[in-house]
Amino acid sequence: MSPPIYRACVGVVLLNPEGFVFIGRRRNKRLKEHVAKGHEWQMPQGGIDEGEEPYAAALRELREETNVSSVSLIAEAPEWYTYDLPAPVAQQSWKGRFQGQRQKWFAFRFEGHESEINIHTPEGGHRPEFDDWRWERLSNMPDLIIPFKRQVYEQVSAVFAPFAAV
Repeated sequence: MSPPIYRACVGVVLLNPEGFVFIGRRRNKRLKEHVAKGHEWQMPQGGIDEGEEPYAAALRELREETNVSSVSLIAEAPEWYTYDLPAPVAQQSWKGRFQGQRQKWFAFRFEGHESEINIHTPEGGHRPEFDDWRWERLSNMPDLIIPFKRQVYEQVSAVFAPFAAV
């Protein structure tokens, strides 16, 4: 049996000045790797391009999904977190090449005005990922994410809790 293959990915905890985190509701609710009923919300995340550093990927993904660039780095998670896709989803997603994702997470402070946030026509003409967004308590995120990502969101919430609203 071959070892698990994980897609390299980054995740972003974008905190406003009050310590609440940006979350987006996934646009394409038909894709099983994205949403489950009642669990359509997530933080920005995405793949790391070949040769790209994780920090640069986090900034790029944030711009591509939210149009936000007015940020400062708060912290980087001390380790990579992984999750496995459920077997039927893994066969459909990414043409079956990956068992799940290996993610490096970063926390950024949002320093812009909310008018900078544009989920409908993000930078570079990228297809929108979200159809709605809001500010939320970081501690609530594990309950809002698709269940197979819950453990990662619990780890991320614990690591970045000192910077978030209580």
